[in-house]
Amino acid sequence: MNSVASHKFSARTQLSVVLLAGTMLATPLMAQEVAPPPVPAPTVPAPAPEAVPAATTIQSITVVGNQRLEAQTILSYLRLRVGQPYDRAVLDQALKDLAATELFKDFQITDNNGALTIQVAENPVINRVILEGNKRLKEDKIRPEIKMAPRQIYTRSKVRADVARIIELYKRQGRFAATVEPKMVSLDQNRVDVVFEINEGPKSKVRQINIIGNEKFSDGDLKDEMATKEAGLLTILSSNTSYDPDRLAYDQQKVRLFYLTNGYADFRVISAVAELTSNKQDFIITYVVEEGERYKFGDVDVQSEIRDFQPEMLKKLLPMKTGDWYDAKLVEDTVESLSETAGLFGYAFADINPEFRRNPDDRTMAITFNVGESPRTYVERIDVNGNTLTHDKVVRREFRLNEGDAFNSFGVKRTESRLNSLGYFQENLEIERKEGSAPDRIILETNVEEKPTGELSLSAGFSSIENFLLQASIRQRNFRGLGQQLQASVNYSSYSKSIELGFTEPYLFDRNISIGGSVYRRDLNSFNFIDNDRRTTFEQVTTGAQINVGVPLTEYMSFFGRYSINFDDVTLDKSIYYFGDECDPLVAGRYLCDAIGSRTTSLLGYTLAYDDRDNRIRPTRGQSLSLSQDFAGLGGSVKYVRTRLQGSKHFNLGSRFILNISAEGGYIYPFGGRPTPTSDKVRLTDRFFLGEPQMRGFDIRGVGPRVIRYAATYDPLNPVIDTSNDNRGQIDDALGGRAYYQGRIELDIPLGTGAKELGLRPSIFLDVGSVWSVKRPTLTTLDDFRDPADGFTKFLCRNATTGVSQFATETVTTPEGGVPTPTGDYTTCPEGFSSLAPFEERFFGDTWMPRVAIGAGVNWNSPFGPFRIDFAYALRKEEGDDTKRFSFNVGTQF
Repeated sequence: MNSVASHKFSARTQLSVVLLAGTMLATPLMAQEVAPPPVPAPTVPAPAPEAVPAATTIQSITVVGNQRLEAQTILSYLRLRVGQPYDRAVLDQALKDLAATELFKDFQITDNNGALTIQVAENPVINRVILEGNKRLKEDKIRPEIKMAPRQIYTRSKVRADVARIIELYKRQGRFAATVEPKMVSLDQNRVDVVFEINEGPKSKVRQINIIGNEKFSDGDLKDEMATKEAGLLTILSSNTSYDPDRLAYDQQKVRLFYLTNGYADFRVISAVAELTSNKQDFIITYVVEEGERYKFGDVDVQSEIRDFQPEMLKKLLPMKTGDWYDAKLVEDTVESLSETAGLFGYAFADINPEFRRNPDDRTMAITFNVGESPRTYVERIDVNGNTLTHDKVVRREFRLNEGDAFNSFGVKRTESRLNSLGYFQENLEIERKEGSAPDRIILETNVEEKPTGELSLSAGFSSIENFLLQASIRQRNFRGLGQQLQASVNYSSYSKSIELGFTEPYLFDRNISIGGSVYRRDLNSFNFIDNDRRTTFEQVTTGAQINVGVPLTEYMSFFGRYSINFDDVTLDKSIYYFGDECDPLVAGRYLCDAIGSRTTSLLGYTLAYDDRDNRIRPTRGQSLSLSQDFAGLGGSVKYVRTRLQGSKHFNLGSRFILNISAEGGYIYPFGGRPTPTSDKVRLTDRFFLGEPQMRGFDIRGVGPRVIRYAATYDPLNPVIDTSNDNRGQIDDALGGRAYYQGRIELDIPLGTGAKELGLRPSIFLDVGSVWSVKRPTLTTLDDFRDPADGFTKFLCRNATTGVSQFATETVTTPEGGVPTPTGDYTTCPEGFSSLAPFEERFFGDTWMPRVAIGAGVNWNSPFGPFRIDFAYALRKEEGDDTKRFSFNVGTQF
């Protein structure tokens, strides 16, 4: 009798895996992740009706259908052996073993009276893995996370795992509605392409945050403490509006710290639940809190096992007093302060353990700060890691501690400040402290992350004023990785040209002495407008060089000396501003006539500077003060003493608010007499000027003494001076002054994480300043154009060849064959003469009274480089000042 039992398992490649986000994700402390439903496991169909006779012996085993795998390899996965008795349970287990290998898409076992035939269809080989629909996450972010790859064996378990990984990546981006559908495209030679069709879905935002149980503080107060923000117009730039389970846990700690800081020692978060809305686009987060009672500080004491620490002395320095409201943050800061104090004495690993004694009856919290015994610590080794460009010595020379020195926490903090001030590495660099080879040894490890130290600014354009414009500057602050500074700049247009080269070596011969120098040439043209035409007033060509030397006097104080020599040549267009061989004050103005000529300035100066800021590039606390003086007169033709005093102080107000208060002022004291009786002893090009960018809200050189020339609307009998501000024929020349002062108050405002990631740093500011003290120039008025004989204004006429001047006369016309008739035109000069239009000069702004401007600005580390934009409004100004509300500048880094 023949009895044939056939057992078959067939796996079809039809997969559809979709992320299901339930209507509620909840745990007592953190929202749970929602896993995709598993693809149903293959089921073994019921055996054929024919029964396998009990205790039948396997006569033979044959494998058919295999292509890549050897028959012996397949049999090694099974427990079937020739001569072995078998029954239905044995064949069922063999089918399960074949399924567990995940090597076959179809398989069956046929029994012919003990002759077993195993027929298999192998799983295909993966030809390609294709991603479709991914726009927010690029392939280079997804492919390292998935396991399937070309030339691997295709299995459904790998597909499920990769789908889960891709969905997890999208969850981290806040896209909880993302779905992934894997598909298989069959090819010849038993190959397949695996395609992941991705539907990214919208980014899941936090629509609402609910807080239950808070009575002492409002919802708004608590939400301000959280990193997670509700989506809205005010948070459109923030990335913290997306749901993040890790951020949810962080917010609970922030809220708890807020209550502990305000004395609520029993506060706890009972639950935090994140609920996903039905459209899978928004989350609603609900906190349930229990505030508890408010505590005050009880007895506060210090116990020390370190002999250098006197408990009574330390107790006097504690910031908290009995009866004050309990503040957990203050306790934490006190522990840190005691640790830093111990570090000053060389105890790097001092054990500061606060012991709390809570009294719920009178709601007080007594604290004893126990300072455990620890050995004095010495620096065993200093490790510097991560510097690929910067030489090791550039980092090590900034350390205030050396290997073998007694540990000092102040030296570590100062080293961190000096390294941050270099600007070569990541912001807020910190030095890690690690235990050494013995309890009294410490290793200082500095892990740096280098950032671009080159700065490139390049702009080009065309304007009706300057025609073609080209400005370029390049500066490398860490040249060759040696900390040297190299800079060059070029400025070219139709009316201004300059070039400058400079180099600075901060550590000459590896000693703490800096030396630098620069050479430059500047060809600058000052101009004004006559109607719509640009007219150059004076040209100044400066060629010079400077050398600087700096030495430190103390840790915070330095001395800088410098010497420079400049050759200046100031000229005016003789065809316009000269009368004969002399500068014509009626045309040029007497202040310009006084400025022309060639001069040599030999300048010796020094600066005494104090600076204890934590970061010279972007300080958050500390102060700086400098006194500078320059003496002109050691040779050359210019003699004066210029003195300047500058100071600033930064305050860290907490929550990343930084307040900066700065002030400066200066005065020039001249030696020698005046070039002319009517001129100022300090020439025009040496005076102080104030305006943009030093003082926002005012134009370049927009503050201080100035002469404005108003054109006359000509009528011989009634000339009218046009003083309207929009008259382009008006000439405005800034004169500068001998003295100036300026003050600024600026508050940096922190933004959310999203804006911080974009590099945005806004601020609000108040600027105050003035420049004054110049000899009042002799001005030209309409009376200079008034004919004494006729008693009314006429045009002055000049003959450039003979130098003869006369007033314009009445024009007489004689018609052919008629009688000569006067026309009354007093504006026509005789042949060979040129006319001078009537005008009037007025003097403004020579006062110490302050100009005041308020405004807001923002720094942006854009992809194009550092970008600064300011909007300012002048609250107080003097007549004649030039205001400007909007300004910006841009550069780039490399």
